[in-house]
Amino acid sequence: MDAAQLKQQAAEYAVQFIQPGMVVGLGAGSTAILAVRHIGHLLAGGQLRDIVGIPCSTATEAEARQLGIPLTTLEEHPVIDVTIDGADEVDPQLELIKGGGGALTREKIVAQATRREIIIVDESKLVPALGTTWAVPVEVVPFGYGSQQAWLEGLGAQVKLRQGREGQPYRTDQGNYILDCNFGPIARPAELAETLKRRTGIVEHGLFIGLAADVISAGKDGIRHLTRQ
Repeated sequence: MDAAQLKQQAAEYAVQFIQPGMVVGLGAGSTAILAVRHIGHLLAGGQLRDIVGIPCSTATEAEARQLGIPLTTLEEHPVIDVTIDGADEVDPQLELIKGGGGALTREKIVAQATRREIIIVDESKLVPALGTTWAVPVEVVPFGYGSQQAWLEGLGAQVKLRQGREGQPYRTDQGNYILDCNFGPIARPAELAETLKRRTGIVEHGLFIGLAADVISAGKDGIRHLTRQ
């Protein structure tokens, strides 16, 4: 079974936790969109009803509208029952690196408003320590981004400005830049998260600490359902 099929299995498993009447966070990225499409399929077939979604990116919003998923906002529903999203890395404590798709700020806003954050991954995303295989995305305002890069390098990171189309800097949905910061394996991710958060000019970072309630991992041996202790 290839990675795409594994992700589909994880997505369908996660969607079973959505019940009628729920407010549902709709994640961003290639894995989360599989869950969004499955939600749309269940709604169209009548197996799921009476839900509203809050998308984590403009791309997810467009897909959800096309699928006929009713949408709402955090202003109308400030508490979300369940969010289904993906991750780039998951450590043994269910801490995450997210933001490979660029939607980290909206994803974290939605995650913080969510009672139950469910993360779906294939087993290759499970790592012994955050930073093992993935850089930490750091969203910065364009003004003075070079000073942020120098400061992040001072923390020990190898830093690259994420590129978009035609060689221009990638822009998030908020119009910001992303600096991808390779720290290597991170011994104390919660401390690093706090350090990054205090820096003026950094909008958000891709370390998601204490937010995931469940991780659904699909691998060659089937589905693993991990829960926060």
